Amino acid sequence: MKNNFENPATSGGIYTLALRWVIGWTYFSAFWRRLILENKLIPDEAGYIGEKFNHFLPNALGIKPIIEYLVSNPDALLYSMISFTIIEAIVGLCIILGLFTRLMSIGVMMLATGILLGSGWLGTTCLDEWQIGVLGIAGGFTIFLTGSGKYSLDKYLINRNYKFIDKKWFSFLASGILPIKNLNRTVLVISIGIIGLTLYTNQYFHGGVYGKLHNKSVKPKVEISNIYIENSKLNFQLFRVEGADVYGSFLIGIQLLDKQNNIVKELNQTDLSKFPIENISNQYVSKIKPGKHSLILPLGAKADLLIELSESESKQIQTIKLIDISGIEWSENIDSSK
Repeated sequence: MKNNFENPATSGGIYTLALRWVIGWTYFSAFWRRLILENKLIPDEAGYIGEKFNHFLPNALGIKPIIEYLVSNPDALLYSMISFTIIEAIVGLCIILGLFTRLMSIGVMMLATGILLGSGWLGTTCLDEWQIGVLGIAGGFTIFLTGSGKYSLDKYLINRNYKFIDKKWFSFLASGILPIKNLNRTVLVISIGIIGLTLYTNQYFHGGVYGKLHNKSVKPKVEISNIYIENSKLNFQLFRVEGADVYGSFLIGIQLLDKQNNIVKELNQTDLSKFPIENISNQYVSKIKPGKHSLILPLGAKADLLIELSESESKQIQTIKLIDISGIEWSENIDSSK
Protein backbone atom coordinates (compact mmCIF):
# COMPACT_ATOMS: atom_id res chain seq x y z
CA MET A 1 0.00 0.00 0.00
CA LYS A 2 1.43 3.38 -1.00
CA ASN A 3 2.54 5.64 1.85
CA ASN A 4 -0.06 8.34 2.38
CA PHE A 5 0.02 10.79 5.27
CA GLU A 6 -3.69 11.50 4.87
CA ASN A 7 -4.53 7.85 5.46
CA PRO A 8 -6.09 7.26 8.90
CA ALA A 9 -3.46 4.59 9.57
CA THR A 10 -0.65 7.14 9.17
CA SER A 11 -2.22 10.39 10.35
CA GLY A 12 -1.25 9.85 13.99
CA GLY A 13 2.08 11.56 13.37
CA ILE A 14 0.42 14.96 13.23
CA TYR A 15 -1.07 14.43 16.69
CA THR A 16 2.31 13.69 18.24
CA LEU A 17 4.05 16.71 16.70
CA ALA A 18 4.51 18.55 20.02
CA LEU A 19 5.70 15.35 21.69
CA ARG A 20 8.21 14.74 18.90
CA TRP A 21 9.60 18.27 19.10
CA VAL A 22 9.87 18.27 22.90
CA ILE A 23 11.51 14.84 23.08
CA GLY A 24 13.83 15.80 20.25
CA TRP A 25 14.91 18.93 22.07
CA THR A 26 15.51 17.13 25.37
CA TYR A 27 18.15 14.99 23.66
CA PHE A 28 19.56 17.55 21.24
CA SER A 29 19.84 20.04 24.11
CA ALA A 30 22.27 17.67 25.85
CA PHE A 31 24.67 18.26 22.95
CA TRP A 32 23.81 21.97 22.90
CA ARG A 33 24.55 22.43 26.64
CA ARG A 34 27.71 20.32 26.70
CA LEU A 35 29.43 21.61 23.60
CA ILE A 36 27.88 24.85 22.30
CA LEU A 37 26.83 26.84 25.38
CA GLU A 38 29.69 25.49 27.47
CA ASN A 39 32.30 22.82 26.78
CA LYS A 40 31.70 20.10 29.38
CA LEU A 41 33.84 17.51 27.62
CA ILE A 42 37.17 18.72 29.03
CA PRO A 43 38.23 16.21 31.74
CA ASP A 44 40.35 18.57 33.83
CA GLU A 45 37.80 21.38 34.06
CA ALA A 46 34.87 21.90 36.42
CA GLY A 47 31.58 20.62 35.07
CA TYR A 48 33.10 17.71 33.14
CA ILE A 49 30.22 15.44 32.17
CA GLY A 50 32.26 12.37 33.14
CA GLU A 51 31.94 13.35 36.80
CA LYS A 52 28.17 13.52 36.40
CA PHE A 53 28.31 10.03 34.91
CA ASN A 54 30.33 8.94 37.95
CA HIS A 55 27.44 10.07 40.16
CA PHE A 56 25.29 7.32 38.65
CA LEU A 57 27.55 4.53 39.87
CA PRO A 58 26.60 3.73 43.48
CA ASN A 59 22.99 2.63 42.89
CA ALA A 60 22.74 1.97 39.15
CA LEU A 61 20.62 -1.00 38.11
CA GLY A 62 22.10 -3.68 35.87
CA ILE A 63 24.73 -1.49 34.20
CA LYS A 64 26.92 -0.73 37.22
CA PRO A 65 29.89 -2.80 35.90
CA ILE A 66 29.89 -0.76 32.68
CA ILE A 67 29.81 2.54 34.57
CA GLU A 68 32.53 1.40 36.96
CA TYR A 69 34.78 0.37 34.10
CA LEU A 70 34.37 3.73 32.38
CA VAL A 71 34.90 5.91 35.45
CA SER A 72 37.97 3.81 36.31
CA ASN A 73 39.43 4.39 32.84
CA PRO A 74 39.44 8.14 32.05
CA ASP A 75 40.32 7.76 28.35
CA ALA A 76 37.52 5.26 27.71
CA LEU A 77 35.15 7.50 29.68
CA LEU A 78 36.02 10.56 27.58
CA TYR A 79 35.49 8.69 24.29
CA SER A 80 32.18 7.36 25.60
CA MET A 81 30.98 10.80 26.69
CA ILE A 82 31.89 12.22 23.26
CA SER A 83 30.09 9.33 21.54
CA PHE A 84 26.98 9.67 23.70
CA THR A 85 26.87 13.41 23.07
CA ILE A 86 27.11 12.93 19.28
CA ILE A 87 24.43 10.22 19.36
CA GLU A 88 22.11 12.43 21.41
CA ALA A 89 22.66 15.28 18.96
CA ILE A 90 21.86 13.11 15.92
CA VAL A 91 18.85 11.41 17.52
CA GLY A 92 17.44 14.66 18.91
CA LEU A 93 17.88 16.66 15.71
CA CYS A 94 16.43 13.93 13.49
CA ILE A 95 13.43 13.51 15.79
CA ILE A 96 12.80 17.27 15.66
CA LEU A 97 13.07 17.28 11.86
CA GLY A 98 11.13 14.04 11.47
CA LEU A 99 13.87 12.29 9.50
CA PHE A 100 13.83 8.49 9.74
CA THR A 101 11.55 9.06 12.67
CA ARG A 102 10.98 5.47 13.75
CA LEU A 103 14.67 4.61 13.69
CA MET A 104 15.41 7.68 15.80
CA SER A 105 12.57 6.82 18.20
CA ILE A 106 14.33 3.51 18.86
CA GLY A 107 17.40 5.60 19.69
CA VAL A 108 15.28 7.66 22.08
CA MET A 109 14.08 4.52 23.85
CA MET A 110 17.63 3.18 24.17
CA LEU A 111 18.98 6.48 25.52
CA ALA A 112 16.05 6.77 27.94
CA THR A 113 16.65 3.22 29.15
CA GLY A 114 20.28 4.11 29.85
CA ILE A 115 19.18 7.16 31.83
CA LEU A 116 16.62 5.10 33.74
CA LEU A 117 18.96 2.26 34.72
CA GLY A 118 21.93 4.50 35.45
CA SER A 119 20.42 7.46 37.26
CA GLY A 120 16.80 6.55 38.00
CA TRP A 121 17.59 6.72 41.72
CA LEU A 122 18.64 10.38 41.59
CA GLY A 123 16.45 13.38 42.35
CA THR A 124 16.39 15.44 45.54
CA THR A 125 12.92 17.01 45.45
CA CYS A 126 11.13 14.48 43.25
CA LEU A 127 11.98 11.43 41.17
CA ASP A 128 13.66 13.54 38.48
CA GLU A 129 15.85 11.11 36.57
CA TRP A 130 13.42 8.20 36.95
CA GLN A 131 10.62 10.28 35.42
CA ILE A 132 12.86 11.37 32.54
CA GLY A 133 13.75 7.75 31.85
CA VAL A 134 10.30 6.15 31.91
CA LEU A 135 8.63 9.02 30.05
CA GLY A 136 11.38 8.91 27.42
CA ILE A 137 10.76 5.20 26.86
CA ALA A 138 6.98 5.62 26.64
CA GLY A 139 7.26 8.74 24.46
CA GLY A 140 9.77 7.09 22.14
CA PHE A 141 7.51 4.08 21.71
CA THR A 142 4.53 6.33 20.94
CA ILE A 143 6.50 8.16 18.23
CA PHE A 144 7.64 4.81 16.82
CA LEU A 145 3.97 3.81 16.41
CA THR A 146 2.81 7.07 14.82
CA GLY A 147 5.90 8.02 12.83
CA SER A 148 6.01 11.68 11.83
CA GLY A 149 3.22 13.61 10.18
CA LYS A 150 2.84 16.44 7.73
CA TYR A 151 5.63 18.60 9.19
CA SER A 152 8.62 16.33 8.72
CA LEU A 153 11.42 15.40 6.35
CA ASP A 154 9.87 11.95 6.02
CA LYS A 155 6.86 13.67 4.46
CA TYR A 156 9.19 15.67 2.20
CA LEU A 157 10.83 12.45 0.96
CA ILE A 158 7.43 10.94 0.24
CA ASN A 159 6.30 14.03 -1.64
CA ARG A 160 9.42 13.73 -3.81
CA ASN A 161 8.10 10.31 -4.81
CA TYR A 162 11.41 8.49 -4.47
CA LYS A 163 11.20 4.80 -5.29
CA PHE A 164 12.36 3.68 -1.87
CA ILE A 165 9.42 5.27 -0.03
CA ASP A 166 7.23 2.28 -0.86
CA LYS A 167 9.78 -0.19 0.42
CA LYS A 168 8.97 -2.05 3.61
CA TRP A 169 12.18 -0.86 5.29
CA PHE A 170 11.27 2.79 4.77
CA SER A 171 7.92 2.42 6.52
CA PHE A 172 9.62 0.59 9.37
CA LEU A 173 12.49 3.07 9.80
CA ALA A 174 10.82 6.35 8.80
CA SER A 175 7.06 6.90 8.63
CA GLY A 176 3.96 5.47 7.06
CA ILE A 177 1.95 2.34 7.74
CA LEU A 178 3.83 0.06 10.09
CA PRO A 179 4.56 -3.26 8.33
CA ILE A 180 3.86 -5.33 11.46
CA LYS A 181 1.34 -8.16 11.62
CA ASN A 182 -0.95 -8.30 14.64
CA LEU A 183 -0.08 -4.70 15.46
CA ASN A 184 -2.68 -4.40 18.22
CA ARG A 185 -1.26 -7.40 20.05
CA THR A 186 2.31 -6.16 19.56
CA VAL A 187 1.42 -2.75 20.99
CA LEU A 188 -0.30 -4.38 23.97
CA VAL A 189 2.64 -6.67 24.77
CA ILE A 190 5.26 -3.91 24.51
CA SER A 191 3.08 -1.51 26.51
CA ILE A 192 2.74 -4.11 29.27
CA GLY A 193 6.53 -4.46 29.23
CA ILE A 194 6.99 -0.68 29.53
CA ILE A 195 4.53 -0.31 32.42
CA GLY A 196 6.16 -3.35 34.05
CA LEU A 197 9.59 -1.74 33.77
CA THR A 198 8.10 1.50 35.11
CA LEU A 199 6.61 -0.15 38.20
CA TYR A 200 9.66 -2.32 38.83
CA THR A 201 12.15 0.54 38.68
CA ASN A 202 9.84 2.80 40.69
CA GLN A 203 9.80 0.18 43.44
CA TYR A 204 13.49 -0.72 43.16
CA PHE A 205 14.78 2.84 43.27
CA HIS A 206 12.23 4.52 45.51
CA GLY A 207 9.80 2.02 47.04
CA GLY A 208 7.11 3.85 45.10
CA VAL A 209 4.70 0.93 44.58
CA TYR A 210 4.45 -0.59 48.06
CA GLY A 211 6.18 -0.37 51.42
CA LYS A 212 8.14 2.59 52.70
CA LEU A 213 9.20 5.36 50.31
CA HIS A 214 12.89 6.19 50.24
CA ASN A 215 15.03 8.73 48.43
CA LYS A 216 18.76 8.05 48.30
CA SER A 217 19.44 11.56 47.00
CA VAL A 218 18.47 13.43 50.15
CA LYS A 219 21.12 12.63 52.78
CA PRO A 220 24.79 11.82 52.19
CA LYS A 221 25.99 8.35 53.07
CA VAL A 222 29.62 7.25 53.16
CA GLU A 223 30.75 3.64 53.32
CA ILE A 224 33.96 2.89 55.24
CA SER A 225 35.78 -0.33 54.37
CA ASN A 226 39.14 -2.07 54.14
CA ILE A 227 40.32 -0.56 57.43
CA TYR A 228 43.62 -1.78 58.83
CA ILE A 229 46.77 -0.55 60.53
CA GLU A 230 50.16 -1.36 59.09
CA ASN A 231 53.53 0.08 60.10
CA SER A 232 51.82 2.72 62.29
CA LYS A 233 49.67 3.86 59.37
CA LEU A 234 45.89 3.68 59.32
CA ASN A 235 44.59 2.66 55.89
CA PHE A 236 40.91 2.85 55.00
CA GLN A 237 38.63 3.25 52.00
CA LEU A 238 35.77 5.76 51.66
CA PHE A 239 32.96 5.48 49.10
CA ARG A 240 30.23 8.14 48.92
CA VAL A 241 27.11 6.19 47.86
CA GLU A 242 24.12 8.45 48.57
CA GLY A 243 23.06 12.08 48.72
CA ALA A 244 22.59 14.92 46.27
CA ASP A 245 24.67 14.66 43.12
CA VAL A 246 25.18 18.44 42.96
CA TYR A 247 26.37 18.73 46.55
CA GLY A 248 29.28 16.99 48.22
CA SER A 249 29.61 15.43 51.63
CA PHE A 250 31.86 17.71 53.69
CA LEU A 251 33.82 15.90 56.38
CA ILE A 252 34.71 18.19 59.27
CA GLY A 253 35.99 15.50 61.60
CA ILE A 254 37.66 12.10 61.70
CA GLN A 255 37.91 10.52 65.13
CA LEU A 256 39.93 7.41 65.94
CA LEU A 257 38.53 5.72 69.05
CA ASP A 258 39.66 3.04 71.49
CA LYS A 259 37.57 0.18 72.94
CA GLN A 260 35.88 2.55 75.39
CA ASN A 261 35.07 5.03 72.59
CA ASN A 262 37.60 7.51 73.91
CA ILE A 263 39.25 9.68 71.28
CA VAL A 264 42.83 8.54 70.64
CA LYS A 265 43.46 10.80 67.65
CA GLU A 266 41.30 13.41 65.97
CA LEU A 267 41.49 15.36 62.74
CA ASN A 268 39.36 18.50 62.94
CA GLN A 269 37.94 20.72 60.22
CA THR A 270 41.20 22.60 59.72
CA ASP A 271 43.24 19.39 59.59
CA LEU A 272 40.94 17.91 56.95
CA SER A 273 41.07 21.03 54.80
CA LYS A 274 44.83 20.47 54.69
CA PHE A 275 44.73 16.68 54.35
CA PRO A 276 47.80 15.59 52.35
CA ILE A 277 46.94 14.92 48.71
CA GLU A 278 49.61 12.22 48.57
CA ASN A 279 47.69 10.29 51.26
CA ILE A 280 44.57 10.07 49.06
CA SER A 281 44.44 7.48 46.27
CA ASN A 282 41.33 8.12 44.16
CA GLN A 283 39.90 5.34 42.00
CA TYR A 284 37.38 7.23 39.84
CA VAL A 285 37.09 10.54 38.01
CA SER A 286 35.09 12.04 40.88
CA LYS A 287 37.76 12.68 43.49
CA ILE A 288 37.90 12.98 47.24
CA LYS A 289 40.02 16.01 48.00
CA PRO A 290 40.65 18.68 50.65
CA GLY A 291 38.57 21.82 50.24
CA LYS A 292 38.75 25.25 51.79
CA HIS A 293 37.00 24.23 55.01
CA SER A 294 36.70 20.42 54.95
CA LEU A 295 37.45 17.17 53.16
CA ILE A 296 35.11 16.99 50.16
CA LEU A 297 33.50 13.69 49.12
CA PRO A 298 31.56 14.00 45.82
CA LEU A 299 28.83 11.47 45.04
CA GLY A 300 30.32 8.31 43.56
CA ALA A 301 33.86 9.11 44.67
CA LYS A 302 35.92 6.23 46.07
CA ALA A 303 39.43 6.54 47.50
CA ASP A 304 41.94 4.88 49.80
CA LEU A 305 43.17 7.20 52.55
CA LEU A 306 46.13 6.98 54.89
CA ILE A 307 46.62 8.59 58.31
CA GLU A 308 49.98 8.59 60.07
CA LEU A 309 49.92 7.30 63.67
CA SER A 310 52.32 7.03 66.54
CA GLU A 311 53.18 3.55 67.79
CA SER A 312 51.06 4.00 70.92
CA GLU A 313 48.08 5.28 68.92
CA SER A 314 48.24 2.36 66.52
CA LYS A 315 47.92 -0.07 69.44
CA GLN A 316 44.85 1.62 70.96
CA ILE A 317 42.63 2.41 67.97
CA GLN A 318 39.59 0.18 67.46
CA THR A 319 37.08 2.37 65.59
CA ILE A 320 37.08 5.11 63.00
CA LYS A 321 34.30 7.73 63.03
CA LEU A 322 33.53 10.26 60.31
CA ILE A 323 31.61 13.46 61.03
CA ASP A 324 29.81 15.29 58.23
CA ILE A 325 29.09 19.02 58.36
CA SER A 326 25.38 18.16 58.49
CA GLY A 327 25.93 16.32 61.78
CA ILE A 328 25.63 12.84 60.29
CA GLU A 329 28.20 10.37 61.59
CA TRP A 330 29.48 7.06 60.21
CA SER A 331 31.54 4.55 62.20
CA GLU A 332 33.30 1.29 61.44
CA ASN A 333 35.54 -1.04 63.44
CA ILE A 334 39.11 -1.69 62.40
CA ASP A 335 39.92 -5.11 60.99
CA SER A 336 42.47 -6.35 63.50
CA SER A 337 43.16 -9.50 61.49
CA LYS A 338 45.22 -7.57 58.90
